[in-house]
Amino acid sequence: MTSKSPATPPLPVLFVGHGAPTNALPDTQFARDWAGVSARLGRPKAILSISAHWATRGLGVTAMARPRTIHDFRGFPPALYEMQYPAPGDPALAARIAELLRPLNVVQDEGWGLDHGTWCPLAHIYPAADIPVVQLSIDGERSPAEHVELARRLAPLRDEEVLILGSGDFVHNLRTLQWRGEPAPYDWAVRFNDWVKAKIAAGDVEALVNYRAHPDAALAAPDWDHFYPVLYTAALARPGEGVEFLTDYILGGSASMTSVIIGDLAAA
Repeated sequence: MTSKSPATPPLPVLFVGHGAPTNALPDTQFARDWAGVSARLGRPKAILSISAHWATRGLGVTAMARPRTIHDFRGFPPALYEMQYPAPGDPALAARIAELLRPLNVVQDEGWGLDHGTWCPLAHIYPAADIPVVQLSIDGERSPAEHVELARRLAPLRDEEVLILGSGDFVHNLRTLQWRGEPAPYDWAVRFNDWVKAKIAAGDVEALVNYRAHPDAALAAPDWDHFYPVLYTAALARPGEGVEFLTDYILGGSASMTSVIIGDLAAA
């Protein structure tokens, strides 16, 4: 891939709290918020997504030219299963990611595709589905600190016009989620959500690496797969960059929709 001019600021980094798959449907609060994000980010050459919904042993990257749209959920409205996000893949970007992560073995995967952690928000952010999208899996056998190291090795992609997207939730506890009505968020969910925001804003990646030490973490982030994408976003921040939080709302008491953009939006 061709690098940008050194004088050109890097692309921002985006984290999206994607919530339930129904957020892919039109005319929801979050669909409207996400729809305005592309104007802030500009048009990247490609997108690299780290989604909570592709957890593996070892590392994989989607390397097919035409990734399938994965409907990795059950019990939702039929319209969701009819949705497609036919973005092209980018085998060259997949190879570039493997190069950046050497000597680690990154499997060039031909079987996965785009799961709902990726296509649900992108269906609103880039609805034309004409920007190549690649997913990097989350290796569940690696520690939070190791994921931060992986993220930092991907940093050159920001200068190569690749938008790096983390997709998960600051707070994600389906065991306590209230599916009906609009319940107030649990106190522990609010505290943990605010703590994550504060650490991202302060650039305190070390605190986020040790998030399990927070007194509310056992309830707020029991599922590491939804929290690890936060680490990728925070680790890719550069000194002095702006931080802006979006869709800062907790659904069902214990699912955070908070999103964050890090970078120079004026240059996007």
